[in-house]
Amino acid sequence: MKLINFFFLLIVIPFFLNAQVFSKKDISICKDKFELAINKNLNEKPIGEVIVEIGKSFLGTDYAAGTLEKGDTESLVINLTGLDCTTFLENALVFARCIKENKTTFKDYREELQKIRYRDGIINGYPSRLNYFSDWIYDNIKKDIISDVTKEMGGEKISFNVNFMSNHPDSYKRLKQNPELIPVIKKQEKELSNREYYFIPKDKVASIEDKIQNGDLIAVTSNVKGLDINHVGIAVRLNDHRIHLMHAPNAGYKVQITKLDLSDYLINIKKNTGIIILRANNPH
Repeated sequence: MKLINFFFLLIVIPFFLNAQVFSKKDISICKDKFELAINKNLNEKPIGEVIVEIGKSFLGTDYAAGTLEKGDTESLVINLTGLDCTTFLENALVFARCIKENKTTFKDYREELQKIRYRDGIINGYPSRLNYFSDWIYDNIKKDIISDVTKEMGGEKISFNVNFMSNHPDSYKRLKQNPELIPVIKKQEKELSNREYYFIPKDKVASIEDKIQNGDLIAVTSNVKGLDINHVGIAVRLNDHRIHLMHAPNAGYKVQITKLDLSDYLINIKKNTGIIILRANNPH
């Protein structure tokens, strides 16, 4: 009976390994994604096409909020059974990079995920996680993982006055538990607010839509006080020849592709102001 219970725990309870959290189901899903890549010869396709194929393999996956807040210390949390908009985008990019590099073990996947999710790829407490997506953009450009192509598409200058996390610490588990981290977050917010970005206002997205490529990463800029980015997803060109957004929408929904084209989708949501367009670089 004890032996049976032991194996039951292995199946149900997440593993904690070197500041990493994952389950046997995550290992199985990871294996399935790499098998899909082999069966479809994805490593021969452009990285944007690989991102789209992997993204589509997650269609129907449940939205899950707060999946990265497991445990009392900052760890590399892997949850492939439930995704929010950022973890969906991250995972599509991570798998695509691994596939293009022919690195297809669970260890390869974990290392690539950490590289993308954390400042300089190093876990050093909660502030090392790239919590604001504009900071995620900045750090992953620095690591040569992505390029920001917004300016060359006719983007306009934008800067963010970010302070949402430091002004709402009770909304973040780590900050609520560790208020001494708030000054560190404030310092990061100040640095982020001094950076300059480019964006395409939402009423101009239709006019540059033909320049957006399948598999581009889309960051939706926000008019919510203290925030930079509302939402993220992956650009997909459908049979109507229009760009749509593949994304994890919100609680109660599953990973899906918008019925509306990207331009109409943006216009219908008041807090959206426009988009930043990012393109994955081929791994070296």
